[in-house]
Amino acid sequence: MALSPLQPVDIAAEELAEIAEEQPLKTYALDFDNGVLGGVVDGIDAIKQFVVKAIKTSRYRFAIYDDDYGSEIDDLIGSSATLSLLETEIPRVIEEALLYDDRITDVYDFELTREGDRLYVSFYVEINEETIPMEVTI
Repeated sequence: MALSPLQPVDIAAEELAEIAEEQPLKTYALDFDNGVLGGVVDGIDAIKQFVVKAIKTSRYRFAIYDDDYGSEIDDLIGSSATLSLLETEIPRVIEEALLYDDRITDVYDFELTREGDRLYVSFYVEINEETIPMEVTI
């Protein structure tokens, strides 16, 4: 049977779920420290890259992204916020940046460490039934 835009195609929800699971997560590899693009990453490495990019991309500042993508980390870091305020707000901002993605089911166990003018945030990201440890420098 030929597929035509004029003929409706009946695909069951189970079949769509199987097709979605089979899709690769391949994306271009980014070196965030040096701003270099090269190679390809897949699977868990692609998820890790998404996590870092979603956190480090400022929300509402780039027309190419919708309003759900990115975070407001820059607004917090650029302010004169106390460490106790950062400890409560950074986890919330990171969760908002990541949980809109259907692949991520939970973000938890945040730990903030300040060294000089750098702030290190470590946490766990859960996808399906797998837990990914993450550390992001802000």
